[in-house]
This record gives sequence, structure tokens and C-alpha cells, in this order.
Amino acid sequence: MKIVVLDGHTLNPGDLSWAELEALGECSIHARSTLEESAERATDAEAIITNKAPVTADLMSELPTLKYVGVTATGFNIVDVEAARAHGITVTNVPAYGTRSVAQHAISLLLELTNHVGRNSRSVASGKWVTAEDWCFTETAITELDQLTLGIIGWGRIGQATAEIARALGMKIMAASRTDRDSTDEVQFVDVKTVFAQADIISLHCPLTPDTDQLVNAARLASMKRTARLINTSRGQLIDEAALADALNNDRIAGAGLDVLSTEPPKPDNPLPSAKNCIVTAHNAWASRAARQRLLNFSIANLSAFISGSPQNVVS
Repeated sequence: MKIVVLDGHTLNPGDLSWAELEALGECSIHARSTLEESAERATDAEAIITNKAPVTADLMSELPTLKYVGVTATGFNIVDVEAARAHGITVTNVPAYGTRSVAQHAISLLLELTNHVGRNSRSVASGKWVTAEDWCFTETAITELDQLTLGIIGWGRIGQATAEIARALGMKIMAASRTDRDSTDEVQFVDVKTVFAQADIISLHCPLTPDTDQLVNAARLASMKRTARLINTSRGQLIDEAALADALNNDRIAGAGLDVLSTEPPKPDNPLPSAKNCIVTAHNAWASRAARQRLLNFSIANLSAFISGSPQNVVS
């Protein structure tokens, strides 16, 4: 089998081994590929491995030998699955690989918003502690999380893992789920409106769908406590970015920690990286070495299962 990796750099920037994938066939690995380069590189490929390089209907029509597309991610919107189905091409994804890494990152964003470790460290490095009048110096108030309420939108694996860490910090958990659930001693299940109105911290862990597109809008931001913070490690399109920037800059909410934006890399005029009390990381919550190794292992297992005639994690 001829296997072409279209954009392997994000998954494996050089600290992992491709050996097990290479053992499955004639393997060509590219760091990045444009659509034009994808068509050229995969001309006679039977299998394509992709993370964010699009596999469109037009591209598939140019690849008559293509039988398999393996997406090295959970989301598979970069593949035209209807066209794949029409061409008889199997498409697979990796449902869970970075649960703990993303949950850890969500809590890291929360802690930076409440403890300001990075900000205080930078102030010390700039010499402000040296010139302080007192032995204890902070640039801004620290917020204790014990007994505050974390509101989770989306009660999947990552939402649950984030709640588990938050409970260890003494937080109360409130969650909105797509499926009806009964509240327990550990989790109070409510609707989305209630989460926004009552939670001290709101963390987004839901997929991007027509129903969740711009879930966080001006009206929902206006319903939040002025002391509340917003965390998003899911998809940037869940948030109306202009509305969030306006809420932050006018102190309607106390802060936001974001690992995702609507366009990535962001456009220069995106208002959030420069917004007041806003922390933005570059969509790297998932990218711990451990998570990337699991992702690579699962992706190889998916292709191996397809070759053996028993495909798994099939989305089309």
C-alpha cells in the first residue's frame, strides 16, 4: 500500500517515530501540503493521513486509487465525507487521545486567570518586587477557587476530566449536557441558560454544530456574573469574538482563557489577543508529547485495521 502523510509536522515535529506507520507500506511523509501539493503527492496513493490538510471532493476525483483517509484528530470536517462515501473511500478519525492534556490545559488557563502566576512572575523579573514597600507583592488580586462553581458546557470525556480536577480544588460542578441526566452529589445538571447565569467559571467542552455556533454571544455574556471567567479549549467558532472582546474591555466579565479562535492562525485584526484580561494560547492544549504519541498510535491502528479488512473508528 502506498501511504501519504499530507501534514505530519503538527502531530510529529520530530520527537516521535514514524516506523510503525512505515512498516504498513510505502510511506511518504510531508510536513505540510497545499491542496495543489496534495494532489501531486497523493497521485497514486491508496491511503492518505491528514490532520488539517483538506481532502475535498475535487481532490478525491483526482485520486482514482485512493481507498482510505485517516484523520489524525477527532474532528473530521476537513474531509468531504459525502464525496468519500460516493467514491467508496473509508474515512476514520481518532475519538479520544488528548482528554487529560486538554483538561489540564483548561485548568491551567483557569489558574492563570485566578492566580496570575505568569503575570506576577513577569513583574518580579521586571524589578517591581525589588522596589516594593512590602515583603508580599502582587500585581492583581488572587481568587480562591474553593466553593466557587465551575459550569461545564458539554459533558463528554474532556468536560468530565476537567470537572474531576476542579473538584480536587474544592469547586462545585454545574453542567449542561446534550442528553438528559439526573443531578448527583457531585454534579448539578442544568440548562445552558442557568450555567451562564449562575457559574463563576464557564468552561466550553462541546463540539461545533449549527446549534453551538456562537453559543457565547452578547446576550449570554450579559447574563454572566461580572466576576465570572470564560474558558474555551473546544472550538473558536463557539464564541462571538467581537462580543467577547467588548465584554472584556468593558469589564462585563472578569476574564477569558482561550486555546482556540475562529480562524487559526488568527487574522491580525482579531480583537481577542489584545483584549483586557484575556489569555490566548495557540491551539496547543492537545499537543503534549503523550497525547501526540497516543494519537499516532491510534492512527496507525486505524490504518492497520482497515488493511486487515476490519476498519474501526469509521466516520464514512
